[in-house]
Amino acid sequence: MQQRFSESPRAPRQPEMDAALLRDRIAQLQEEHHSLDTLIEKLSGIDDLELRRLKKRKLKVKDTILLLQLQLDSDAH
Repeated sequence: MQQRFSESPRAPRQPEMDAALLRDRIAQLQEEHHSLDTLIEKLSGIDDLELRRLKKRKLKVKDTILLLQLQLDSDAH
C-alpha cells in the first residue's frame, strides 16, 4: 500500500514564512552577538584563551547574520 502525503516533496516555498523565520533567526543571532561583545569587554585582559574563543564565536555569528541577511534580501527580489 502506498502512502500519500499532503504535500509534494517539491512543494513551492512559502516566502512569507521563510522570511519571517529568517528575520527571527537574525534577531536571535544579533542578540547573541551583542551578548558576546559585552562578555568580551568584561573578560578583556583576564583569560586570553577564553577571549580568543569568544572572539572567534562572535565572528562566526556575524558571518552567519550576514549570510542570512543576504538570503533574506535575495528572497525579497
